[in-house]
Amino acid sequence: MSTGELLSIEPLELKFALELKKQISCSLQVSNKTENHVAFKVKTTNPKKYCVRPNTGIVLPRSTCDIIVTMQAQKEVPSDLQCKDKFLLQSVVASPGATPKDITPEMFTKEEGRVVEECKLRVLYVSPPRPPSPVAEGSDEGSSPKTTAMENGSEVTRMFVDSHENSPEVRSLISKLTEEKSAAIQQGSKLRQELLLLRRDSNKSGGGVSIVFIIVIGLLGAVLGYLMKRT
Repeated sequence: MSTGELLSIEPLELKFALELKKQISCSLQVSNKTENHVAFKVKTTNPKKYCVRPNTGIVLPRSTCDIIVTMQAQKEVPSDLQCKDKFLLQSVVASPGATPKDITPEMFTKEEGRVVEECKLRVLYVSPPRPPSPVAEGSDEGSSPKTTAMENGSEVTRMFVDSHENSPEVRSLISKLTEEKSAAIQQGSKLRQELLLLRRDSNKSGGGVSIVFIIVIGLLGAVLGYLMKRT
């Protein structure tokens, strides 16, 4: 902050977060330390590059004024982020009740009996802020959003099954299928025992294959196929 006899100026360095093809602004605040009206004027070494609003004005006694400095969009960024541009803020005591319309260039001319304060301001380029990393909010360390989604899906499926398992329709269907499976297993066991008996009788009679044996084999295959489909 610069502290003169008339105005306090903050900051003394104009910092621009330089981005290509984008206008960038920063602000100055000037404070009147006196009981007089103070006129100010802002100059720059590169007027085509910057827009200052207001570039002239009156600061009332014991009051402040904000000045906005806008840098026009740039096509390239200096590799070293160095800038040689400078600003000069001049201030002088104005007549009581003066308004911005009363300001003339002659007011800031240095001559005997007139005190013109001057404050030089530097321009600095700074790197633009980096965007935050896309980290999932609320996720535990070491776990990914995909893993969490899969766990949630499994939990929902389990809750769905548990909620329907106790319904009367589901219990009745499970009981019926269990009874049919038990009956089919018993029937298959009975057919296997009869098949063994037929094989023994066939061996005793001379080794021929009877028609009854072939029929039993077909029935056994049909039952086993039925069992495979049901289970």
